[in-house]
Amino acid sequence: MSHIVGPRLVVLAVFVASALYVHLRGRARFGLLRALTDFTVLLAPFNALMYLFSRAPATPYLDPADYPNLAPLRAQWQTIRDEALQLDDAGRIQAAATYNDIGFNSFFRTGWKRFYLKWYGEDLASARALCPQTVALLAKIPSVKAAMFASLPPGAKLVRHRDPYAGSVRYHLGLVTPNDPGCYIEVDGERRHWRDGEVMMFDETFIHHAENTTNHRRVILFCDIERPLYTAPMRWFNRAFARLVMTASATQNVEGEPVGAINRAFYYLYQLRLKAKAVKHSHRRVYYAGKWLLIFGAIYLIFFV
Repeated sequence: MSHIVGPRLVVLAVFVASALYVHLRGRARFGLLRALTDFTVLLAPFNALMYLFSRAPATPYLDPADYPNLAPLRAQWQTIRDEALQLDDAGRIQAAATYNDIGFNSFFRTGWKRFYLKWYGEDLASARALCPQTVALLAKIPSVKAAMFASLPPGAKLVRHRDPYAGSVRYHLGLVTPNDPGCYIEVDGERRHWRDGEVMMFDETFIHHAENTTNHRRVILFCDIERPLYTAPMRWFNRAFARLVMTASATQNVEGEPVGAINRAFYYLYQLRLKAKAVKHSHRRVYYAGKWLLIFGAIYLIFFV
């Protein structure tokens, strides 16, 4: 038994150390209970490697000048804007129709909307048909792993969160914005706002939130850019993880487009989540007792049985 428990305790120690590093990174932090139940904990060892080998500085915001291969997007921002406006005016930049978008599910309730262009692999057929020029521009830049048009209408907001995957950095290109500090994003406590035709880049694994308090819509080109890493093995490892995990979180713009395995499972898991929410509403103590019993039970089964 000891020859099994020993390695498991080492793995547990790696998880704890990595999770603490992620938790303490940056100035803005969640409370400990929220941090322990955050998806980031599951990916903490992977993310720690991404940070350790990252060529990008460990700062909330990044300098777009360090990514010259992305310059063609800004140069063609008006072309991209025109296709985005046609989609938005037609109501195609929208929330997911069902519970099949695990990465952004919670944002739809507060007004955020999206239209996918590509997601860690293939372009979406609806994007090729409805915004071919933007898709063609993105296809020429291999470091763009995912892209979408993202809308933040008047009054919409994104609650404080951090993205769980550190293998990418985030790119925003302002297309139609209020050009006003009242429509802002705050990353690790530092607030900035979007402007038409201007680029903003940041590390999305820092805690961030956004809000549009103006009367004008905000539509941007939103991209995941492969995090620049030292050493070829680490770049290979990141790409392999993206192919295995991130591709499985693909979803659709329209009915009939393929949905990844993670999002197919999420649809059914969310039905259980809805039942749990009902228990939380009517029996709050029972809900939290059951929640922590499941968490500690899973830890015990994984590391000690």
